Amino acid sequence: MNDVIIIGGSFAGLAAALQLGRARRKVTVLDTGLPRNRFAGHSHGLLGHDHKPPLEILAEARRQLARYPTVRLVTARAESISGAIDDFCVLTGDGESLRARRLILSYGVVDQMPDVPGYAENWGTSIVPCPYCDGFEVAGQHWGLVWSGPQSMNQVRLFHDWTDTLTVFTNGHDLPPDIQADLARRGISVVNGRITEIDHAENHNATVRLNAGPPVAVDILFAHPRNKPSARLHESLGLATVDTPQGIALKVDERRETSVPGIYAAGDLANPLMASVTLAISHGATAGISAQQSMLV
Repeated sequence: MNDVIIIGGSFAGLAAALQLGRARRKVTVLDTGLPRNRFAGHSHGLLGHDHKPPLEILAEARRQLARYPTVRLVTARAESISGAIDDFCVLTGDGESLRARRLILSYGVVDQMPDVPGYAENWGTSIVPCPYCDGFEVAGQHWGLVWSGPQSMNQVRLFHDWTDTLTVFTNGHDLPPDIQADLARRGISVVNGRITEIDHAENHNATVRLNAGPPVAVDILFAHPRNKPSARLHESLGLATVDTPQGIALKVDERRETSVPGIYAAGDLANPLMASVTLAISHGATAGISAQQSMLV
């Protein structure tokens, strides 16, 4: 029997595996090889790995985990989970049945792209969600923001640390008068109408086409589409969730334990505040240490 099965082998899952492997706990990591940030050319803000391709960082992490004999990395999807604390059973897509005393869910989320030509194709290049990840490289340039709701005003305030030139695309939203007045006070251009297409030029540049009015070119476009968990295992387990402006996240305590004893969660799947490789690694390490300590006698 495994001590821990980790479902999802990106940054959070591998960070958990590292802590457990160093504690000589028997661990199996199941992963499908489709991390959320695989569309990004570089990962930024990760100490010691700034401006490296995310897939390159993950590959190196897997190589380093090979020195821990109790850690097993398996390319497979977890199809179902049954059992309870100290005796969970995970059935993989390959038909393998695995047992473990604890579980860590780190299978992440997938972004739900709107049905707009050019949106999915340019995701991670000219369309990005996070200024901490990509803002420095385009600081001082003309930014665009696709309005997605009241939370977008927080982005407007945040962006000021990187640029003074911002265009807001309402994309069919009716902005309240107080928001309109605040944007006008800040000297921010507002473009009404629905986005019908996004063309990519070079570097991060994007041209936004609308159902009314001329196209608008920006040096980079920020957007926050809704997302959803990349698997539904948490539903069958009955885990508690929290609502966020972009989707749902698993509810966890300070030890990263979910509402079901013995099941922990880390990474974007359980982070309702901000997607970040640094935070994913931190939360994954916490989940791994918490799972290990919960098995002490």
